[in-house]
Amino acid sequence: MTKADDRSGSSDGAPVLLSGGNPQIPKGYGDEPVQRYIAAMPGWKRRVGQRLDALIVRAVPGVQKAVKWNSPFYGVEKDVWFLSFHCFTKYVKVAFFQGASLDPRPPGSSKQEKVRYLDIREEEVIDAAQFTDWVKQASRLPGERM
Repeated sequence: MTKADDRSGSSDGAPVLLSGGNPQIPKGYGDEPVQRYIAAMPGWKRRVGQRLDALIVRAVPGVQKAVKWNSPFYGVEKDVWFLSFHCFTKYVKVAFFQGASLDPRPPGSSKQEKVRYLDIREEEVIDAAQFTDWVKQASRLPGERM
């Protein structure tokens, strides 16, 4: 096994969990790497990831997906993204790259003027109607090229 192989999985083939329980998944495009990321999310975070993915897919038919920087990304064209999420120890953080333009704005502010966050903790219920509305709005705004 090379050092690069060792970084992308454990000796039993399971993804390595980085700080906060964030799965280390190799960069890739399409649904398959995103589903591998979600499957590797630990405990209650996996249910959050599954719910977020389902709401996004329902809100934006044909949404583009990728895993970059150990996070799932969603967009309407390749390498132009409107949203991503990431596991932290006590919550899953959803990043809306043009979140300052959403109405109402997601609650979490950022050092980046345009970005807004939604932190989802274990006992919280996702407001599906509000989240879906944000996703639809975000998908119509200019995305971030990454």
